[in-house]
Amino acid sequence: MPPTHLLSDDVKRHIQESYSAWLLARQFRPRRGQREMIAQIARTLVGEEPRLLVLEAGTGTGKTAAYCLAAIPLGKALGKTLVIATATVALQEQVVLRDLPDLADNAQLEFTFALAKGRGRYVCLKRLDDQLKYAGADAQVEIPLFEVSASGADVYPELLAAFAGKSWNGDRDSWPQPVDDAAWSAVTTDHRGCSNNKCSFFRQCPFFQARAALEGVDVIVANHDLVLADLSLGGGAVLPEPEACIYVLDEAHHLPEKTQQHFSRSARVRASAEWVDTVGSVLGSLTQRFARPEVLVDLASKATRSGEEFALAMAQLGESMGQFDYRPRDDILATHRFPHGEVPHDLRELAQAAQLPLSELAGCIGRVHETLQQALAGELDWERSFEAEDWLGAVGQLETRAQATLALLADYAGASDTSPQARWANDHGSDFELVSAPIQPGALLQEALWSRAHAAVCTSATLTAAGRFSRFLDRAGLAEAQATRIPSPFDFHSIASLTVPAMRSEPRDFQAHCDEVAKLLPDLLQSDASALVLFTSWRQMRAVVAELSVTLLKALKVQGDASKQALLSEHRRDIEAGRSSYIFGLASFAEGVDLPDDYCRHVVVVKLPFAVPDDPLDQALAEWAEAQGKNPFYEIAVPDAALRLVQACGRLIRHEHDHGRITVLDKRLVTARYGRVLIDSLPPYRLNLEGI
Repeated sequence: MPPTHLLSDDVKRHIQESYSAWLLARQFRPRRGQREMIAQIARTLVGEEPRLLVLEAGTGTGKTAAYCLAAIPLGKALGKTLVIATATVALQEQVVLRDLPDLADNAQLEFTFALAKGRGRYVCLKRLDDQLKYAGADAQVEIPLFEVSASGADVYPELLAAFAGKSWNGDRDSWPQPVDDAAWSAVTTDHRGCSNNKCSFFRQCPFFQARAALEGVDVIVANHDLVLADLSLGGGAVLPEPEACIYVLDEAHHLPEKTQQHFSRSARVRASAEWVDTVGSVLGSLTQRFARPEVLVDLASKATRSGEEFALAMAQLGESMGQFDYRPRDDILATHRFPHGEVPHDLRELAQAAQLPLSELAGCIGRVHETLQQALAGELDWERSFEAEDWLGAVGQLETRAQATLALLADYAGASDTSPQARWANDHGSDFELVSAPIQPGALLQEALWSRAHAAVCTSATLTAAGRFSRFLDRAGLAEAQATRIPSPFDFHSIASLTVPAMRSEPRDFQAHCDEVAKLLPDLLQSDASALVLFTSWRQMRAVVAELSVTLLKALKVQGDASKQALLSEHRRDIEAGRSSYIFGLASFAEGVDLPDDYCRHVVVVKLPFAVPDDPLDQALAEWAEAQGKNPFYEIAVPDAALRLVQACGRLIRHEHDHGRITVLDKRLVTARYGRVLIDSLPPYRLNLEGI
């Protein structure tokens, strides 16, 4: 039990004085919801176990300031590190670049803070140097067998020059232009490809410099992915041990899905077999390069035998997968789902047969990696031992790939069947893929995070459906958490309306609905200079755009025509210049897009945002829920759609003086029985339900 006396009069006074100083400096009025949020968090952090709080704070509450004002002084008093984790880079940067400096300047709080990102967000100077060194090498030069990226040929010299000139810190997110994913992956690495302090670039390494900055700070700003990666390594690998941390997980509605994605496994059959050739080439070349030391000759020989057995086993696995009944999901993908996650006996045996040689192959690769590290440390008397550093990245990548595929095969063979899993096969046309994903991410979070953290606060503007937390609590494994809802201070009824126009069609009739949407949009948009029109599928967005007039098309910013940031920038420029501009987008524009005032006066929701019915993970979840005696539609699909609808409508009102209107072009919101649940989940807009 924690020492509850730590919420002493002195600590209370410090929090109150910091809040008052901040309000005065910023010339803000105190907000009831913000005060309530500060008090709730403070009581949780010094309360009895489990110190877990789920807090929905409506738009305008000022939740970032609230959780910082409560958690920073209490974290220092408790001797715990405050870890603030967001789901998006945009909010992460806002907290680091704006919110924390603001509190440090204006709230009379003394604290240190640092930004934490995963290794993959930083350039590996060794790999960047290799890319530049070998890009122009002639065929006679022996080099490690990793791909020399053609897509990065232009940007690599710029990256190196900027880093050398100290105008860039090696962080991908701080580079002024987007870097192609393929080009970036060639100049970053993971922990297996890193030689740590043996690297010739260690002292300048951007990742280790950023990691050193985390030592001893009061507040670390991370993201959900980094927290999950740290936990999957046992905790304490990058961030402090969970027991030493107070976690504030902002945008927490993303956490269950992020957890599912992080702990999912997949492997492509043909690509895995072809990968064996790469293993043989790399191990054979490095053995020759180091004048065939006995240990490498032995490991390369064993790897060749294991690789041949593995490739044969994967070919047999692929033949078996070709017999499944696949259902098309789009033009290039078809899926076969295994009911209840149960793998057919024949497939299970084939996975077991592939697992054994791959385990042996992974062991050989791992021992090669260890041997290279020994050579780099000067423990082996090899010819050219100093070149071991050049090969660590390539061998480390092979080991990472081997371990990932091994985990998937072990799952299908039944070796890791400890929790409900969704399993399915994909047919990509040229290759088959096996996938496994956890159905209950909450169980993983409970074991790795909630049971270990000193305290944790999950917060977001959207955690409830129709005022109930049950869906989020179940998905996040937070049955024992205290849950509180703080309403938005905005007077939504006065500043925003929601209309469902009378419509003849329903979305189930795809063409009729597209035709009617295309007919209604010109009149809906003409009275507003700006609008955000949200679709649930590429197919419908493209079909509707194809029916619009040339005049309207000139004002459109359509997702896919340019990057998201480019579309938003162009939209803002047009509005500022007095030109009409309408953004057409999918789910990524329904959240995290800030278009206040004249930048967005109208949000159009074309279709209620239910999950795609052919998604194998959602199908498996519904199947599992039915087995538990639940109603998957009303207990899963409807709450999830309600959260997405709230997020979409939330793009309209960004502050208390904002105003605008929302139109939903889906009459099911007023005709279907579940429509009332969706409406009750929304803020109290003025309703104009013509579709009744």
